[in-house]
Amino acid sequence: MEMAPATAISVICIFIILLQILESDAKVSSIIVFGDSTVDSGNNNHIPTPLKSNFKPYGRDFDGGKPTGRFSNGRVPTDFLSEAFGLKKTIPAYLDPAFTILDFATGVCFASAGTGYDNLTSSVLSVIPLWKEVDYYKEYQIRLRSYLGIDKADEVMREALYIISVGTNDFLENYYLLPQRSSQFTVEEFQKFLAGIARQLIVQIYELGARKIAITGLPPMGCLPLERTTNGGSCVDKYNGVAMDFNRELEGLVRDLNSRLSEIQLVLSAPYDIAYDIIQNPHSYGFEHAAKACCGSGRFEMSYLCNKHNPFTCSDASKHVFWDSFHPTDKTNAIVADYLFTKFLAIFH
Repeated sequence: MEMAPATAISVICIFIILLQILESDAKVSSIIVFGDSTVDSGNNNHIPTPLKSNFKPYGRDFDGGKPTGRFSNGRVPTDFLSEAFGLKKTIPAYLDPAFTILDFATGVCFASAGTGYDNLTSSVLSVIPLWKEVDYYKEYQIRLRSYLGIDKADEVMREALYIISVGTNDFLENYYLLPQRSSQFTVEEFQKFLAGIARQLIVQIYELGARKIAITGLPPMGCLPLERTTNGGSCVDKYNGVAMDFNRELEGLVRDLNSRLSEIQLVLSAPYDIAYDIIQNPHSYGFEHAAKACCGSGRFEMSYLCNKHNPFTCSDASKHVFWDSFHPTDKTNAIVADYLFTKFLAIFH
């Protein structure tokens, strides 16, 4: 009996996925991403939010010069990590209709720029809350099992590396900008509140089958160009101190969950030290500018203020640590990703 053409194509696609996984030298089958604009590869393009980057000059150094919705001139750190693990060069956004379950089987991104651990953070700019990212992951599980079969899909998801990169917006867009949380919590209490949500998230995806999990600590958020602009050109030491304190909360969380959950491999992937060193010693990494971003005047522009009509955007982003007032350049992302892979994530390789 001859196989129907559609069935034959489906079988071939499944074979391609399995071949990609088997031929990879990595012990990681896939990269599955939750988080904010540090790792969003285009989900915000497909929701009604003002926080978008699907226009030039964003993406001008991406393959084909395409603005994908990544808040960078090129790739984001998780793209580089995917490549480091021997997988694909870019991780597609789950809500992008240009991609199918075939694309998502070896890497998928649920992240949404502007979100945070706190639901209140995601409501500021009407982006995807973290709980909804998990809902999309549950939907993805159903689709993958339907496509690969339950056993093979569960194996792929069990051997995947789950990356959680979120938290900066909870402080800069929420706690220090809006009155609700700052009147409700001290900053120390707010850190514990966020760490509690992080714990719930990790336990939830663990119960859904995740075993290899990396939670990313906060960067030196007081050194973002926007914060320096409002602080006379200097880093805001208070914000950097809060980032370091929160990272210590996450360290304790990681130790505790590794002792409580028998099959988990949970690591804290900490970019603070490398990011701070790049910012303080830019010339050592081949940069010329760390206080001022490439896009616009480099001091406060992000999203729609960073557009192709702004006459001040730099011609060579590789000379800048930051692309816009909040987000690093492709070159910085590559350096940070290499550091994270070598220092924290290579245990999964």
